[in-house]
Amino acid sequence: MATARARAALVFVALLQMAAVVVVRASHVVYPELQSLEAKHVDGKLRTGYHFQPPKHWINGPMYYKGLYHLFYQYNPKGAVWGNIEWAHSVSTDLIDWTALEPGIYPSKTFDEKGCWSGSATVLPSGVPVIMYTGIDPDERQVQNVAYPVNLSDPYLREWYKPDYNPIINPDGGINASAFRDPTTAWYGPDGHWRLLVGSKVNMKGLAVLYRSRDFKKWVKAHHPLHSAHTGMWECPDFFPVAVAGGSRHYRRGVDTAELHDAAVAEEVKYVLKVSLDLTRYEYYTVGWYDHATDRYVPDAAFPDNDYGLRYDYGDFYASKSFYDPAKRRRIVWGWANESDTVPDDRRKGWAGIQAIPRKLWLSADGKQLVQWPVEELKALRAKHVNVTDKVIKKGNYFEVTGFKSVQSDVDMAFAIKDLSKAEEFDPAWRTDAEALCKKLGSDVDGGVGPFGLWALASGDLKERTAVFFRVFKANDSSHVVLMCNDPTRSSYESKIYRPTFAGFVDVDIAKNKQIALRTLIDHSVVESFGARGKTCILTRVYPRKAVGDDAHLFVFNNGESDVKVTNLDAWEMKTPKMNAEE
Repeated sequence: MATARARAALVFVALLQMAAVVVVRASHVVYPELQSLEAKHVDGKLRTGYHFQPPKHWINGPMYYKGLYHLFYQYNPKGAVWGNIEWAHSVSTDLIDWTALEPGIYPSKTFDEKGCWSGSATVLPSGVPVIMYTGIDPDERQVQNVAYPVNLSDPYLREWYKPDYNPIINPDGGINASAFRDPTTAWYGPDGHWRLLVGSKVNMKGLAVLYRSRDFKKWVKAHHPLHSAHTGMWECPDFFPVAVAGGSRHYRRGVDTAELHDAAVAEEVKYVLKVSLDLTRYEYYTVGWYDHATDRYVPDAAFPDNDYGLRYDYGDFYASKSFYDPAKRRRIVWGWANESDTVPDDRRKGWAGIQAIPRKLWLSADGKQLVQWPVEELKALRAKHVNVTDKVIKKGNYFEVTGFKSVQSDVDMAFAIKDLSKAEEFDPAWRTDAEALCKKLGSDVDGGVGPFGLWALASGDLKERTAVFFRVFKANDSSHVVLMCNDPTRSSYESKIYRPTFAGFVDVDIAKNKQIALRTLIDHSVVESFGARGKTCILTRVYPRKAVGDDAHLFVFNNGESDVKVTNLDAWEMKTPKMNAEE
């Protein structure tokens, strides 16, 4: 029934996480006494301005259809904690301004009466979008269901119906019914079968369980998973192609799965498998080869296939999902960031959860990692601009970036390093735990080359500040290791906030030109940073008590022996887009 013109699209709803004090809670914690309490007041002091949020309550989420981007996301319409989960629905023409519509999917049938959880969508060759999602049935089993638009001529896709032949996939054949969720976008194979993955586990082995179908109604489990690893439960799996450098296509372009029926194109792509780890609340990905004939995915040897593997983001970023944007021929990934303050704080704020900025994603030219960058549409929000050029910062010095409001801003800059010979020796044992290294050698610990970077959302007296910085180490006589950190340990006077240090290594030849770039999106309670033009990304949630509004400042600092120079810094105030304002 499918043809080479079949287009895969995506709708996704992110799974859930809560964090408080120093304990990260499991993904589906229910607070019966809180989950249905309406917020009487919404506190906007720390509410983000240009990161996606509904007007209030708990959220956690895209598809392109007839000129509109559709975002369906898990939402509690009755409170700022997890519970009463339905699929809320917003639409946009540009991924920046959003209009809220009626809920897309909500519990209404036996097969989802206890919740409509995460899922994806596929656009069939006929142009019909099909949502597949995890429903919770009366026995608390996680089952996979489909829904179709009521009116295909409505570009807003306001109404959806659920066929009576649901559920289309039951947790049988040895599947753990309490760990069986988050179906992926489906893809069409050369043998005439549709395929999709569902996340699951067997004991401590995470599974990407593979299902096949000829008609999108009856699905049969394959004899083996597409892939597995000993990392615990795999949530929100994502599986998609990326172009490799050297082919006939530009490698930074996204790849539509329909194109893979062209043999020449198929030879110029690799595949990405991303999973969200329920145990650690982190994600990791591998890049490798997919054999359509055997339905086996084999990661390249260079990619660690465990929780030490490469991540889209080394911070507060979970349950991400990508989609192919046919309008601009790009792949976009969008992740969810939970709150890191307490549940009572969420109740007082009246809201909880944001989406990261949507990011274009592609495979680096050397094939060693994925690269991400904020979508170009974000530039439309740039307003008042300031610039700093060729400013040298000696050890222990810092300066404030003035002339604009930094509490809601976009800061793009580059550092030049004067003397790499002062870099500290790197212990190879540090390679497996960048976060521990950052915690040990934080922004206030003097070094050789670094720490240098930004103090964002800082109070004028610097008693509150969130550090985003680099530190360079010497691995041997000819190579260096670059560490990137987001350190919120001094971000707030509030003592009960969960403030983990986030860090990742940056794959950059710092000795080649002795420069490194940093872009940071600051938005009231989020600091989202991109190192070396998107090679390492870190998102942090922070909750200052003093550094809010006009009292939030931005500083550039250097606590390393080697001088660093800000070769160029461009900073913009960011306008507030239309963000699901209540009617």
